[in-house]
Amino acid sequence: MNTVRIFNELEVDELCFLDIRATVENRRPNLEILKQIADECFMPLSFGGGIQHAEQAAEILAIGFEKVVINSAAFKKPELISEIADHSGSQSVVGSIDVKKNIWGAYQVFSHDGTRKEQHDPIDWAVELEKRGAGELLITSMDKDGTWNGYDLDIIRLISNAVRIPVIANGGAGQVEHLRQAVHDAKASAVALGSMVVYQRKGMGVLVNFPDRHELERCLNHNAGII
Repeated sequence: MNTVRIFNELEVDELCFLDIRATVENRRPNLEILKQIADECFMPLSFGGGIQHAEQAAEILAIGFEKVVINSAAFKKPELISEIADHSGSQSVVGSIDVKKNIWGAYQVFSHDGTRKEQHDPIDWAVELEKRGAGELLITSMDKDGTWNGYDLDIIRLISNAVRIPVIANGGAGQVEHLRQAVHDAKASAVALGSMVVYQRKGMGVLVNFPDRHELERCLNHNAGII
């Protein structure tokens, strides 16, 4: 909650909470914690992790979250995306895709916190999620995540060119220039930041921070979001 308060003060555009181990550990979303977060936050909120049924998504949205993020459950039950979109609107559903290159350099899709390889081409899966009703796509590069070396611009560009809905680049940001590359070069609609805004620098202590707003505006167009 202290971190949430800091991000409130720093005027972050949006907060996304991902319980990445929930599905693997067969845990349901913790509604009590989500209620506390919703009561504290001033900015739009999204949550993903352990959502298996449309009823669970409806509960989370009713608490005050604007969006739910669906990843692993969509492979077992693709119609879940449509059920949530039909009930609450496509703007409330974010399709999440975790990608990783194999030894030959081909992109593969993973679920269950990166422990299960899915038999889907990432571009085809992105198009399928859009057809099912997802209003946004969160694309995470497992290879780049936590490296601070920049986003995987190739996969972001490929998916951005294949769909008509907003694409959020995730995994690898280490400096503001990386955000510019994702938006201007790879055509992402928004960028997500994790380690870059939580740690002082790679391998050092925790220091919650956020890039200077004027610096962001110089590098990004005004329509791009920071999550």
